[in-house]
This record gives sequence, C-alpha cells and structure tokens, in this order.
Amino acid sequence: MKGFFTKDQVASKSRPDGKTYSCFACGLSKDAQNPKIKPFGNFKKRILNIGDAPDELEDEKGIPWQGKTGRILQRAYHKFGIDLVDDCLNINAVCCASTYKDSGNPKPPGMHSIACCRKNILKTIREYQPDLIMLFGLSAVQSVLGHTWGKDMDSLAKWRGWVIPDQQFKCLIAPTFHPYYVENSDIQVETIWKQDIGRALNSLERKEWHRAPKPVIEVIEDLSVLGEIKSDLIAFDFETTGLKPHAPGHQIVCASVATSINHAYVFMIPPKRKDLRPFLDLLGNPLIGKMAHNMKFEETWSQVRFRQPVANWEWDSMIAAHILDNRPGITSLKFQTYVNFGIPDYSTGVEAHLRASGDSGNSINQVLDLVRSPSGRAQLLEYCALDSIYEYRLAMKQIDLIDYDFLPF
Repeated sequence: MKGFFTKDQVASKSRPDGKTYSCFACGLSKDAQNPKIKPFGNFKKRILNIGDAPDELEDEKGIPWQGKTGRILQRAYHKFGIDLVDDCLNINAVCCASTYKDSGNPKPPGMHSIACCRKNILKTIREYQPDLIMLFGLSAVQSVLGHTWGKDMDSLAKWRGWVIPDQQFKCLIAPTFHPYYVENSDIQVETIWKQDIGRALNSLERKEWHRAPKPVIEVIEDLSVLGEIKSDLIAFDFETTGLKPHAPGHQIVCASVATSINHAYVFMIPPKRKDLRPFLDLLGNPLIGKMAHNMKFEETWSQVRFRQPVANWEWDSMIAAHILDNRPGITSLKFQTYVNFGIPDYSTGVEAHLRASGDSGNSINQVLDLVRSPSGRAQLLEYCALDSIYEYRLAMKQIDLIDYDFLPF
C-alpha cells in the first residue's frame, strides 16, 4: 500500500538527500585531542587561509598551520610581506583532526566530513567578511566552492590559479595547492604555487573584487527593434531542442542578442518567417560583428534551421578561453562566467530540460515541455539572455587580455 505523501513532499528542505550534516554524524570530534579548533590569527590584512584538516601537531596544540606545512606557508607569505598569524585568519575545511594515526601522515577528510563542517566554514566567512580567501588543497575547494558552484568539482588542477571575484561572499577566492603537496612535489609545483599566491595577493592589493552589474533584459515580441541596433558588435545565443539541427522535429526555440556587457534582447522564435526577418537581417548584416561561445553551434543551427549564414564572425569566447588557458574542463561558459566574474551557475531549473535522453547528438531534449508554462518560458528566456550577456562580458575581458592591436575592431 502506498503512503499518502511522495518522497519529495516529506523530504527535509535543509537536507533533501536525507543525510544529516552535524558533528555527531561526522564523528571526527570524538577522537580529536582538540575538537572544533577555532579560527586563529589577527586578520590585519583580511586574508582567510583554509586548509584541509588539522594534522597531529595542530590537533595537539589546537591551532591551525603548525608544524612543517605551516612553516612552508609562512616562508612563502613572508616573501610577499605577509605574516601568517598577524595578517591572516586560519582555519581548515574540517575543524577536527582527520585520521592520521595509522600512517603517521595527515589524511584528507572525506566528503561527508567536509559537508558536515561546511556550516562552520560559512559562519566564519560571514562573521569575518574577508577580502581574500586562500583555498589550500582540494578539500578547501570542495568546502567553499562546492557550496557556491554546486556541481562536480573535479580535480584541483581545474581550479588552481584562478582569482575569483565571488559575488556571494563579496571577496576574492584563490584556490591553489596545499603546502603538504608542495613539500612532497618537485620544484615546478613550488614555483607554480608561489605564482598562484602572488597573483592572489596582487589582486587583493589592486582591490579587484567588484560587484557584478545587474543585467538588463528586454523580452520582446516585435523583433523590429533589432533593426535599430547601433552597436558595432553583438553577442547572440540560441536555445534549441538538441545539439544538432539536422534530425526532423528540431527547432530553435528562443534567441537572445546582447548589445553590451549589461543589456540583451530575448524573444521566442516566431512561427512566421516574415516576423523573424529583422533577426535574420541582423545575422546577415556584414557591418555588425558577431560573437558567441562556441560559434559553430549558432552558425550550424542558423544555416540549417533559418537558412541564414551568419555574417562577420569576430569572436568566439570558447576558443579564446582555450587560447588563454589550455587546461581541460574549463572552457564552458558557466565555468568561465564564475571564475572570471564570480557569478555562480545560473542554469538551475533549466539545465535538466536541455539534456537529451538519448546518446545521439540528434536526440531531442525536453525544452519544449519547459516552455509550455508561462513560468517555464520566462525561465528559459532569462537563461538565454544571461548567456549572451555573459558571452559579451567574457569576450571583452578576453580582448583586453589578448593583444587587441591585431584585432579588426
């Protein structure tokens, strides 16, 4: 016999996966000499250092960054005029010592312990409001960015080196290697590590955190306004029923056009071609430069479904992201938007509908189900508009970083 309520109806809102995140559920505190180690440091330069978990000496003294790894970090900071205790506040992703007694070496905390202790880390960030958070090691990244990013974090190699102007915490966040890893690696790792620290401290000195401007989105039905665009450069984006446009049933559902780093028009694709004409004319206008993130997608869809080639492509922010940094797994627009502008993933509520159930590139997704309701349609339009605005912002930053004297605009 089925119950009266569904699983979703009775699930806890604070822990929808059914797991309890508490000190009792974690269990590390019962074996620690100094459980729940407090933040330590005078914090004069508003730098918060987060490691992974207390090692044996830290557990014994009840103070973070003791022993050899602390001395390594202190020496590295000293070269930049930073004192680990006087200028910084120091904590770990897990406040109680992880199991180290079996091997004598520190053991990275498990994901459950990190999740259990995350509320303590977030409380410290909210209370002290640092200007810079240094994340030393993957556990620290999983603790802080796992809360903000909300997706699979992958490896530290994907995250180290960025100085993120995080909009939620209102500070810079800089992930890099843990000193323990640096100590046990070759000289190249130490060189990269010091470069990461120097880049973060330089960004702090230059006060590079800034509040991201709120996008201005205009939902339009009459596309004639697109014919009045005066900008020499636009970014545009499609939301479609799949990855490839060739199979029967595929269509472009909506489109957006960003005219600046902060403004975009967005619209549902009208059923009649004559109503779509202003947009087709814009795509074919050779006097207006076009930008996209992975432009071959928009080009292919425009040619196949609109029978309209795009004139005057000038920038592909996905290709530029790869040129600037060729690490794998970092070129998606969502990732680039977060690490460059501190804006977390904005696809919640839409992303599931954009994934096709089949393995083929010609499989049809669920986006048409989403737009059947007014709220779903509004969600998709906002998402599409944000894509083109962030494409524009990203392109402008990339153009500044690349030698723009050689660019045609």
